[in-house]
Amino acid sequence: MVIKQHKIRNIAVFIIGLVLVNILAQYFYTRIDFTKEKRYTLSAKSKEILKGIKQPITITVFLDGDLPAPFKRLRNATKDLLADYKAESGQEIKVIFKDPISGLSIADQDTVINHLYEAGIEPTTINIKNDAGFAQKMVFPMAMLESSDRQLPVKLLQNLGATGGYEENINNSIQNLEYLFTSAIQQVLSADHPRIGFTEGNGELSDLMLNDAITSLSDSYEVGRVNLNTIDAAGLDKLKTLIIAKPQQEFTEAEKYKINYFVMKGGRVVWAIDQVSADLDSLKGSGEQLAFNKKLNLDDMLFMYGARINYNLIADANCAEIPLSMGGNGQIEMAPWVYYPLMQPDTSHNLVKNIDVVRGEFVSTVDTIAVKGLKKTVILHSSPFNKIFNAPKLLSLQMVAEQPDPRAYASVPQALGVLIEGTFPSVFLNRSVPAGITGSYSLPAVSIPTKMIVIGDGDVFKNQISSKDGSAFPLGFDRYTQKNYGNKALLLNIADYLSNDNHLIALRNKEVKIRLLDKAKLRTEKLQWQLINMVLPLLLLISFAIFQHYYRKHKYAR
Repeated sequence: MVIKQHKIRNIAVFIIGLVLVNILAQYFYTRIDFTKEKRYTLSAKSKEILKGIKQPITITVFLDGDLPAPFKRLRNATKDLLADYKAESGQEIKVIFKDPISGLSIADQDTVINHLYEAGIEPTTINIKNDAGFAQKMVFPMAMLESSDRQLPVKLLQNLGATGGYEENINNSIQNLEYLFTSAIQQVLSADHPRIGFTEGNGELSDLMLNDAITSLSDSYEVGRVNLNTIDAAGLDKLKTLIIAKPQQEFTEAEKYKINYFVMKGGRVVWAIDQVSADLDSLKGSGEQLAFNKKLNLDDMLFMYGARINYNLIADANCAEIPLSMGGNGQIEMAPWVYYPLMQPDTSHNLVKNIDVVRGEFVSTVDTIAVKGLKKTVILHSSPFNKIFNAPKLLSLQMVAEQPDPRAYASVPQALGVLIEGTFPSVFLNRSVPAGITGSYSLPAVSIPTKMIVIGDGDVFKNQISSKDGSAFPLGFDRYTQKNYGNKALLLNIADYLSNDNHLIALRNKEVKIRLLDKAKLRTEKLQWQLINMVLPLLLLISFAIFQHYYRKHKYAR
């Protein structure tokens, strides 16, 4: 009787404890992340932004329904992340997963797709292998954030230069989910959209050449063109970042004065400069071209800011390919062109971590100058197999036939892109105001803390243009080799790093390792692993049953 009462008491204590744990779980949330890369742990910055939410948010994810395995992983990763967001948020976050065209007729599907497209929700068509060959399926790897009267589309499937196919692209997308949603939440709740200006008036890249750069940045920023001849101090004060992309004409002292004023006020500048004039189209027309120095009148300014873009061209054995007509029969073949180097990101820095190689065209090396108060960091460099040619330099397409000899190209990596941070000295300190400057421009001796980026390639943000209809290709996409490079990812990272003071760029560094099966071992050891996975569990189960039988027989036979 005493034993029975003791058992009842233990059961009652267990039930009461279980009820108490569930009651406490309603008020206190915790979880333990056992993954090596802490894939299920939100960053401190995300938690800070989530706890500061003052109004409800609805997140509708359109990635649902019958999906291929890679997209299921992306959907499940999104579900896990948004569950954490709901738990950490200071306000209600409502999450909805749905397939927007499930169960609809063809006509209704077209109506819904058009409506979604107008709202910024774009579908992706994928090929699915089946018994009959391949079938196409339309999926919507997108989400919509809504709060009050504002809404913002979010693209879950990133295409930031991954060249390893769907698996790598999906993996990169999963790694960027926290950044995407945290950044989107901040944007939908904030009326502040930093302004980014691409300069014009000095022969810079045209709107068509910058089409995808401007379009991609417009999702998060106010983007436009800035003419340094006409803009005044008030206009410069409204800008956060200035991008100078491949100028061809000399800058006047008045234009430099305005740039210097912008830097002194804490403005951020991206210099994408070609110091040497060289063009592949001109080279194809004549077969030869003399690459010569440009006169942009920027050397003194860059020197004061701690950088120098050299008057040279780097030839790199690790390079992109160009189309050439071979044999005189009109046949086009791809050939490596050493003057189109694939710039390597220095992955130790947040700015360029997790992005692919960046395609360059006629790139010059960049040196850093010792300037007090400035910190210089190389963010892009060449491969260790390179040669440097000073301008002027005669270029010829016959060089394509010469395969780069690794021994002749053996060198050390050369700096091609540099990040400079700190307090910059004024270029116009103790100098008279140049002609053409009207209005009030106050210039201190040194700037407030700011940062800039110097890249020895003016084409790094230029998209290719279709020869058929004149439309712009995505930035970083090579229409000849059908490869994506990391140019767009570089631009987006630069914009985030320079224009946002919330340091969300650190969220891009999250690495989620997908431990895929070894396909070579899978082919050679397929039968072995099938037997291990199918037969071994059955043998263990039979062994346990035999052991249990003889154990019970031995125990109760006595």
